[in-house]
Amino acid sequence: SLAMNPIQRPEMYIIGAQPVCSQLPGLSPGQRKLCQLYQEHMVFIGEGARSAIKECQYQFRQRRWNCSTVDNTSVFGRVMKIGSRETAFTYAVSAAGVVNAISRACREGELSSCGCSRTARPKDLPRDWLWGGCGDNVEYGYRFAKEFVDAKEREKNYVRGSEEQARMLMNLQNNEAGRRAVYKLADVACKCHGVSGSCSLKTCWLQLADFRKVGDLLKEKYDSAAAMRISRKGKLELVNNRFNVPTQEDLVYVDPSPDYCLRNETTGSLGTQGRLCNKTSEGMDGCELMCCGRGYDQFKSVQVERCHCKFHWCCYVKCKKCTEIVDQYVCK
Repeated sequence: SLAMNPIQRPEMYIIGAQPVCSQLPGLSPGQRKLCQLYQEHMVFIGEGARSAIKECQYQFRQRRWNCSTVDNTSVFGRVMKIGSRETAFTYAVSAAGVVNAISRACREGELSSCGCSRTARPKDLPRDWLWGGCGDNVEYGYRFAKEFVDAKEREKNYVRGSEEQARMLMNLQNNEAGRRAVYKLADVACKCHGVSGSCSLKTCWLQLADFRKVGDLLKEKYDSAAAMRISRKGKLELVNNRFNVPTQEDLVYVDPSPDYCLRNETTGSLGTQGRLCNKTSEGMDGCELMCCGRGYDQFKSVQVERCHCKFHWCCYVKCKKCTEIVDQYVCK
């Protein structure tokens, strides 16, 4: 457990430590305790959340739901009240963001309770390569994210077989899938050493993948997410037994998604009125699907781009500005 014996960490009980944690909105009692014990981690949890929102909005930029919400009081707003695929993705990408940010902070020496990765040397690494550069501490990041993010769900006590219990189990499953995505994609990185750039010696370490790769993987998991329901025994089970039972790396959901076509305060949907669409695409970004059959308006816009770039000796590039009038389409 990460909640170390408080007596060993007296610096965490300094006067004035508590208000920061009590003022943070949305923390459960368990998370508030962890906040008091690990205050220096909170900045990086915030960073992780920001990168998660950014990634979510990138992955869904061409979908009816584009990871935006009508509710400004929380990040994802009322969308989260429905146990849909979209909610599954937001939980997974948020948990992944925390693992990512904490693992990096450890490596960069920003946290007193962790340092460089201590991952064992991979068996397939050539014998004459050195293992032990300062790697991203994904093990600590994973453990801390599990304790902090899951605390909110684990302290709830719902009736077995209830809808509330189904939602709690769904959240825990998707949190784990997000953490595992970061863990799975972390890989060995190496640097060459040697006379005049020769690669006679290599030092290698564990490095996190770019967060975009994590987003891409979780988007694939979103597309293949499994519909679940709660059994009388209080376990999630497949709605349709023809599909494979989800592993700990898969996303699950318990409610169908709203269509997100029209603005709806109850579900938190912004609707697609005024959204740009692609007239020639037959995918979700195409005007037919994006506008939900309501039609679209055409307008012309001026785009300015750099063009006719030339390299001048030495050493700068000079470009001209080209303007182009393009047709764009927005949903009615």
